Amino acid sequence: MRFSQAQRQKIVIAHRGASGYLPEHTLTSKVMAYQMGADYIEQDLVLTKDDVPVVIHDIYLDDVTNVAELFPHRARADGRFYVMDFTYEDIKTLEVTERFNTSTKKAVYPNRFPINRGRFGLHSLQEEIELIQGLNKSTGKNIGIYPEIKNPEFHLKHGKDISRIVLNILASYNYLNKDDLCVLQCFDIKELKRIRFDLNSMLNLTQLTEIPLSQTDIRNVASYADAIGPSIALIYTKTKKGTINYSNLVKIAHGLNLKVHAYTFRADALGYFKSFEAMLQQGFLEAHLDGIFTDFPDQVIQFLNDRNL
Repeated sequence: MRFSQAQRQKIVIAHRGASGYLPEHTLTSKVMAYQMGADYIEQDLVLTKDDVPVVIHDIYLDDVTNVAELFPHRARADGRFYVMDFTYEDIKTLEVTERFNTSTKKAVYPNRFPINRGRFGLHSLQEEIELIQGLNKSTGKNIGIYPEIKNPEFHLKHGKDISRIVLNILASYNYLNKDDLCVLQCFDIKELKRIRFDLNSMLNLTQLTEIPLSQTDIRNVASYADAIGPSIALIYTKTKKGTINYSNLVKIAHGLNLKVHAYTFRADALGYFKSFEAMLQQGFLEAHLDGIFTDFPDQVIQFLNDRNL
């Protein structure tokens, strides 16, 4: 399988773009990630009321936009504002800001781009593909896309087949096979299997997971996917004595010809690591990850280039 044309052996996936520097999933953030040299740029996808796939991390709008100010009466009974309740025309009127806590109104990452500053907006999958493909043509590079099907069961309950819609759009832009630089990801096991076997997708597929997988589970993933995308917590843990224990997930996955692309590596959320460099060292050189999702693609690329990885 071909996951990248980069000279690096390891894959750098710009998580929601260069989201450590600019508001996540904005086109500005994607251009910055492109300029930094990420191998892939991620697109989380949610459908609007009129079935347009919008690039946004959640099915909600209220923690990254001013929707509560512009459309105060559109909240559901749970107080949240859902992408699905707005047309794409409505969506384009919203302004995007750095992610914030809807209760406190404070930024989730206080040292990132100032909250409620600048003018940023939401966009469709088609717009982002045309941006990336346009840049590929004008720069001579070949940066890939890494879209995620968000909450497919939620969409299906509302009569919307997000996977079919997304696959049709990807096909219209010539993302069809494993040789095309497009990796489709999803947390929903049932849906990713459906994408492979019922919707007959020949793209590279990544099974995301935030729960531990047994050897049997990983063998099952290998029957329909090309990679596993585990959370960092499933790769290594720190003991009370300060040593790091590694799970056998990567070893088992590699034995089944699965790549492992872990999430999310953040320079401003180090956990028990003393530095971002130490975090990357453990991920790439000790845990033997094939790639990572990161909010700081430039720092990861520099780390890999310095070590010829």
